[in-house]
Amino acid sequence: MRCPFCQNEDTQVKDSRPTDDKSAIRRRRFCPACGARFTTFERVQLRELTVIKKTGRRVPFERAKLERSLDISLRKRPVDPDRVERMINGIVRRLESMGENEIDSGEIGRLVMEGLESLDQVAYVRYASVYRNFREASDFEKFLGKMSGTEDEVFSEEP
Repeated sequence: MRCPFCQNEDTQVKDSRPTDDKSAIRRRRFCPACGARFTTFERVQLRELTVIKKTGRRVPFERAKLERSLDISLRKRPVDPDRVERMINGIVRRLESMGENEIDSGEIGRLVMEGLESLDQVAYVRYASVYRNFREASDFEKFLGKMSGTEDEVFSEEP
């Protein structure tokens, strides 16, 4: 494993242990060249996934990008990080078990929306605003109306 600080290719594993949900191995590493310590995670990858963007462009699936988008949606929300990690693992497992090497970006978005809806309503709306490309406040009103089951009466008037 290459050191992220000095690029030395000879690093040493000092400690290995499974993550809390047993989906990965956490390894603490040490670089003898610069003395830096860093952590790596080892996960099972069933297949190489390619994401087909709306433009038709194909890019490799990146778990880190999924994590970043969820971090943005969940920013300052009282959600247990372990629940988020389990949700991410579940999404990745579902994508890998679909049997396809190429996944439409819309399918990934749909799975994320599904997970966020049960995890945190505010994060769900935040993610939807980007995923569904909200342009105006009325887009939020329509979406919130659908969430509450009433399309006309979006907000209740409380003093």
